[in-house]
Amino acid sequence: MSLVNIISAVGNNRGIAPLFVRDCCIEIPTKLGLTYNQNLKDSKQTANNAVRERFIDEYGTSAIWMGGPIVLNMFCDKLISKMGLNPNVNMSLFKERKDQGILYNIQKFKDKAPNAVKDLEKALAQKKRYQNLQAGKFAVTTAIPIMLMGFILPKLNFKLTEIISEKQNKKITRPLREGGNLRFPGGGNPNFKGLASTMANMSNVNKMAVTDGGLTIGRVWTGRNKYEQMELGFKNAMMMFLNFVFPIYLAKGLDSLSKKIFNINVNLDPKLMNNEEFIEKVKTNSIKMPSKRENIIDFLDKNPNSAFSKLCEEYCGVKYLKNRIRDPREFVDTKKIYSFKNELEKFVKEARNSMNITKYSKKALKVKSANIAANIGISSFLLAAALPELIFFLRKKVTGSDAEPGLMQIG
Repeated sequence: MSLVNIISAVGNNRGIAPLFVRDCCIEIPTKLGLTYNQNLKDSKQTANNAVRERFIDEYGTSAIWMGGPIVLNMFCDKLISKMGLNPNVNMSLFKERKDQGILYNIQKFKDKAPNAVKDLEKALAQKKRYQNLQAGKFAVTTAIPIMLMGFILPKLNFKLTEIISEKQNKKITRPLREGGNLRFPGGGNPNFKGLASTMANMSNVNKMAVTDGGLTIGRVWTGRNKYEQMELGFKNAMMMFLNFVFPIYLAKGLDSLSKKIFNINVNLDPKLMNNEEFIEKVKTNSIKMPSKRENIIDFLDKNPNSAFSKLCEEYCGVKYLKNRIRDPREFVDTKKIYSFKNELEKFVKEARNSMNITKYSKKALKVKSANIAANIGISSFLLAAALPELIFFLRKKVTGSDAEPGLMQIG
């Protein structure tokens, strides 16, 4: 993978790459050091316990958080396929629109893509069953990681600390200010069906956000006392904001600032700004695009080999079959494509007005790469340093101790 491809992946705040870089490569190692130093103020044993718990918690959670939805999604898709249905029929197609929908696509593509149409017909004939299977897939790909991260992993982690402390003959030297029982939540099973029917098409990153919410609930529930519960609730809520919300708005802010300072458009993907074929087409102004949002699907179907259609295939999720017929099982997000088209037009116009398109694109690539690096750096600093220090400060104010709230009873 080239450097530009890596920059592109890390800059995609709706993908897994920036989460991996921030979480596993920067945030966790920094947190381990801060955790050890903070708890060392209480005792060396507390520091050792805290770092071990944090290491298992952070890296164990990351492995489940990032890999769980992907692996479980593949497993569920195989099960759905064995039941004679294609899991790739997009649930959004069940809502008929004037230019796409399951009935609309069956009629439009019955001669052009008969095999794909058969998948649509099977899903339509077994609509309720298919929707239930997709609902079950959503439940499995979110509920299992939530249980593993939020309830099972912390309980096992706490138990390991208890066993190790007993072996070291460490006795509790300070009572907890208020105890808390470790238990799984009782009550009936949650009903995911209605929710999953609308969320079946979620990306893996969006599913990670959902599991993060469940993780927060689980961690608070399994906290060993009310101070640990309060701290975990605050920490996880802030981490969700800094992982999923803040980087998106920060990226927009940095790109907007770059426009004002350098008078350059950096809203496109770095890979595209580094694409020589694309730059050549900008020079010749030969990228034909649909004029209106309502014309997008028609354009994609009539011009499958056009530069714009291929760009939509790479950057907007449009899928074509091997014969370059658009896959009728997939939903076309015309809103996303129209926004992409507008950004393309802006870049083409400004690059051509610059009088040196190659120089303009190279400068745009450098500025965009710097913005991505700044985004990762700022987000990582807030996650890895600022947030932990804020938590340490609040912990001292609330509990009067530097030790992890759950370890206050262990000397």
